[in-house]
Amino acid sequence: MSDKNLLETKISRRGVIKAAAAAGVVQLAAPFIGSARAAEPVKIGLCNPLTGTYAAVGKNELIGCQLAIEQINAKGGIIGRPVTLLVEDSTSGDAGTAVQKSRKLIERDNVNFLLGNVNSALALAMAQVSNEKGVVHIVPGGHTDAITGASCHWNVFRVCNTTQMEAYAVAPELLKKGGKKWYFITPDYAFGHTLQAGLEKAAAKIGAVKVGGDLTPLGATDFSSYLIKAQAAKPDVIIFLPQGNDMINCIKQAVQFGLDKRFHLAGAQQELEALEGLPPEARIGTWVFEWYWNQPGVPHVAEFVAAIKKKTGRVPTARTWFGFASAWSCALAANQAKSLDAHKVAKALQGLKLPPEVALMPEQPFFRAGQNQLIPTLYVGNAQAKGSAGEDDLFHVTEIVKGSEVAGTVEESGCKMVWPS
Repeated sequence: MSDKNLLETKISRRGVIKAAAAAGVVQLAAPFIGSARAAEPVKIGLCNPLTGTYAAVGKNELIGCQLAIEQINAKGGIIGRPVTLLVEDSTSGDAGTAVQKSRKLIERDNVNFLLGNVNSALALAMAQVSNEKGVVHIVPGGHTDAITGASCHWNVFRVCNTTQMEAYAVAPELLKKGGKKWYFITPDYAFGHTLQAGLEKAAAKIGAVKVGGDLTPLGATDFSSYLIKAQAAKPDVIIFLPQGNDMINCIKQAVQFGLDKRFHLAGAQQELEALEGLPPEARIGTWVFEWYWNQPGVPHVAEFVAAIKKKTGRVPTARTWFGFASAWSCALAANQAKSLDAHKVAKALQGLKLPPEVALMPEQPFFRAGQNQLIPTLYVGNAQAKGSAGEDDLFHVTEIVKGSEVAGTVEESGCKMVWPS
């Protein structure tokens, strides 16, 4: 299938969403209809970054959650009760704050569901709390494998991809477009470690090799020393794995140094938020996206895009969809279970397929039983300054990858799930 037909039948993309939502607790409950108006609300708690390196992506997940809550309430709520959203700022990198805020949501605010976190290390810390308290917890956008792998819990589910899925989806294209010698610039925490490990594992299968790498601190602003070392290693591809503001700073400086003229600058996970923050000349390289806003022919995507643009003036990003799908997953499972009991809801989530109006992608995503990982579609291609769909078209998709083809098996994930008796 040609690139043109691929885009016409399956997808495309876009940029940064402004989010209103200050630090602290924000409550949202759309006007509720029906006889349950006076019923005690079902509470969904979101503990996510609203400040720091990951503020933009965290706020976009919040916007997706807000739209989902409005839709859920308009359709009768959860088991006939209205739904309200409580929001806490976890910060972008303080696990202690994330744990404290999660405990507050569970113990003081009595939330029925917990959502979060963008930061994988914070998501793992929050999972310990939610498991201790027996609360269903959905991770919208923390990617490290352990969340639904070696550290999996019966009550913790994830919407975004594992790092292994991203690595295996994009590795063949990195070899094809760049070459076999790879140098890694990697954020020094759980997400970066597992993403690099996944890429190294994928590289070994296709004949690519690591020629060097550096670990960078979260929130770094000066990447010059790492870029000088990368240049000296003479790789074919410099692989950029930081996220948020760190990705913007790192790629921008690499282009300022002229490295794009000598090496293929690329990576694995890329975000519209980052591409929007880059100057046009730095929107380059091979990447994998997890959702895209422009998907002609895919049911309900246009309506979703229109609803988000009405709220924010901007098109949705993958993060917006993560938040949207996470909140909707709570409602779908609870309504299927006809209960808010965490054990019953978790059982209902096992194997749950997202309906088209929530899935918003070509392949119907589902939560894989025994691991609690959503298996979606991945989009591989290259960044671009501006595409045919307009100023928001910052990514050109060359391949659509089925999540089931790159997810491995439950056994390979390392998840040994234990259910309460």
